[in-house]
Amino acid sequence: MKKKFHRTISLLLTVCILSGCRLPFRADNRTEGERKYPEFLTIDIYDTQANTQGLQRGWFAKKVRDKFNMQLNIISSNTDLSSDATYETMRASGKLGDIIITNVDNGRLSELVREGLVLDLSPYLDNCENLKQYEEQITLTSAFADAEGSWAVPSEISDFPSTEPSEIIEPTNAPTLRWDLYKKAGYPEITTLEDLLPILKTMQNMAGKSDSGKDVYAFSLFGDWDGGAMQNAGALTSLYGYDIQGFVMLNPENGDIQSVANPNSLYLKVLHFLFEANQMGLVDPESQVQNYETVASKMKDGAVLYSFWPWMGESLYNSDEHLALGKGFASVKMDDASYICWGNDPNGKQSFSIMVGGNTKDPQRMVDFIDWLYSDEGIECCGSPTGDFRGPENLTWVNTENGPKLTDFGVDAFINMTEALDVPEEFGGGTWKAGVSGLNFKPVDLKNADKNDIDFCYQNWDDYKEKTTVSITEDWQKHYKTDLTPIQYFEKQNLISVIPGTEWAAEDYPDYIKTVELQCRQTLVDYSWKMVFARDEDEFDSLQDTMLSTLVRLGFDEVIKINVRYAQDRYELLKNAAEVSQ
Repeated sequence: MKKKFHRTISLLLTVCILSGCRLPFRADNRTEGERKYPEFLTIDIYDTQANTQGLQRGWFAKKVRDKFNMQLNIISSNTDLSSDATYETMRASGKLGDIIITNVDNGRLSELVREGLVLDLSPYLDNCENLKQYEEQITLTSAFADAEGSWAVPSEISDFPSTEPSEIIEPTNAPTLRWDLYKKAGYPEITTLEDLLPILKTMQNMAGKSDSGKDVYAFSLFGDWDGGAMQNAGALTSLYGYDIQGFVMLNPENGDIQSVANPNSLYLKVLHFLFEANQMGLVDPESQVQNYETVASKMKDGAVLYSFWPWMGESLYNSDEHLALGKGFASVKMDDASYICWGNDPNGKQSFSIMVGGNTKDPQRMVDFIDWLYSDEGIECCGSPTGDFRGPENLTWVNTENGPKLTDFGVDAFINMTEALDVPEEFGGGTWKAGVSGLNFKPVDLKNADKNDIDFCYQNWDDYKEKTTVSITEDWQKHYKTDLTPIQYFEKQNLISVIPGTEWAAEDYPDYIKTVELQCRQTLVDYSWKMVFARDEDEFDSLQDTMLSTLVRLGFDEVIKINVRYAQDRYELLKNAAEVSQ
């Protein structure tokens, strides 16, 4: 009997060991992800707006691994000089990625669906606790596939009306300067854009060297965000109520449409403005060979005096250390301006949507991952590096009986902007900056709140406002004689132009014109940069003439007709969105 009993126990132990079961006296140390998904995966994420390339590291990587037993390999077209070729090569291989984050307009979604590169989410949505809240938005976005099914989920889905600005404290576009130097210069009045140049020259002379001893320039440009035109020039047209769309600029309030290649266009005027700035020694001479990340490091270092967007200068330079010295960026009033703001988009942004790859190994896990991104936890973690999202609970913030509050770590991450801030091992280790999500993807709008009605944006919290009442803010309000936030003040001064949030996305170019469009785009961007760095006025004029004649020879007139039609269609949608919200 003893031998039989021992054989039985031995057999049971063998079965347990081979099957991977856990005996009552053996702790199960597996993560949630390992229990649900036994096979570890490295998945490819094709992402057209990611600013980093390669494996996700740090605290966000740990969060994803613990929940899904996988790691993310980000393929970023934004950092790839051969991005078009990479896209075509991956398409031809039959797999663009396990997860795809890109636009659905210009025929892209229909192309991907037709080639079987995107998964139909329809069979999965009923079991998606978070995504099924957005079925209407998914349906509208998926319509661009020209095929029945649920193919893509839009980003930045908003709970607020489309005619209200989505921004919270600052507009997306406003001239933003080193306020301490602007104050030192005597707060000179800015009537129009051209007034900025002598003011910035005075500020440059006062600035001395950057924190690390580098030369200081008013403007530091970068080209990796260029599209149909030079993006930095487009940012300046946004100060006057125009949004660049392909090769045209649309004014969403009055419907005016300008070709960027019109000799009298605002686009060419701002190119001349940047040319004049360069002639005055205000433009960083390394601008033609640097990307956003390089400019961002210079901004942090105090080597740049003008920020094209308030969020850039303030988030990168306004550290606790700089603010304690009375240094910092702030937006300024320009009398003839109309700063572009983006309205809330209840239907989300189709221009940046997320999809599951059609040939992924584990489609259920990919759907589960996207569903998690739209959960409260996913939103706060994924969105934190792309705006002012609050980050992981108990690391950067805690919820108290007196409302949400930043932890000491959160203060260092968001207010002090400590460069090498170490993350506790329990959250993944490494530094905060190295661990932020590289997806650059915001599932919902920054103004949204979670199921407990806690804002995802920490800047809305009373705790944050109390901690950040600094001399720059107080001096700004004192100078403009207001207690309002910048966006509230500019709106009261009639200096805001809101683009209503709507589900518009551009159609694809007809096949016969695609090559011409690409050639025109390359010509326009290349010559725009050359004009800014022209030797003198004569060369600037000559380059402009050559650019315009080259565009005509390439067939630009046909391309611009299509662009104008698309812009007219968009304006009608914007008008309808505004009327519906009234």
